[in-house]
Formats: sequence, C-alpha cells, structure tokens
Amino acid sequence: MLGCISATASAVEVIIHPSVSETTLTTSQLRRIYTMRQVQWNDAQRITVFVLPRQHAMHLRFSKERLQMFPYQLDRIWNKLTYSGLGVAPITVNTPEELLEGVRTTPGAIGYIKKTQGVEGVNVVKITN
Repeated sequence: MLGCISATASAVEVIIHPSVSETTLTTSQLRRIYTMRQVQWNDAQRITVFVLPRQHAMHLRFSKERLQMFPYQLDRIWNKLTYSGLGVAPITVNTPEELLEGVRTTPGAIGYIKKTQGVEGVNVVKITN
C-alpha cells in the first residue's frame, strides 16, 4: 500500500509560465495560491490559476496529494470568494491539454499536469514541505 501512495504522490507536477521566477514552492505556499489568498508572485506579477473540473481524476489527485485538501473544500473557498465579491475562482478548463496550453500562453500562470506529460514551454516547480 505504501508503494502505491508514494507512486501517486509524484504523479502530478506543478507547472508555471516561464515568466515566473520561482523554482520552488512550499506546500503551504501552493495551498495559499490555490485558495486564492496569494494573488501575486514575489516579483508582483499577477498569478493566474488554472484547474481541471472537480470530478477530473487528476484534479482529485492534485488536491489530495499536493494541496492536502479535498476538491469540495476548494469549491467552498472559491464559491465564497466569488459570491462575496472578494475574489475570483481559478480558470477551469476541460482537459489536461487545455490546462497546459493555458499555463503556456498566460504570463504568471500556474497549473498541474501528469508527470509523464510533455512539459515544453512551461517550467516544473519543485514542491517542498
């Protein structure tokens, strides 16, 4: 069982647009970005967050393994921000290919892909605890 957990933990990579200078993020920083509490990178560039639909297997894996949250928890946070007028939800795309293209073409963007998927035109970010 532990072998399965460690294999899936690294099955999703966090990617960013090449304009972003960060190469490493902590789990806490990543969680702040995806809960829309951190909206700018260290160089003051605006962060654009891309996600897959809540029911997508890769989104579930990313949420649980990388953010250590369930997708419904993210949905609650995003809905509260949106309906209160205090913020906006991430950009939801339908496929991993659309997510990769969105990050590739949007300065300041962040997203996630399968570890085995090609990563041309984006940078992979190392996530630390």
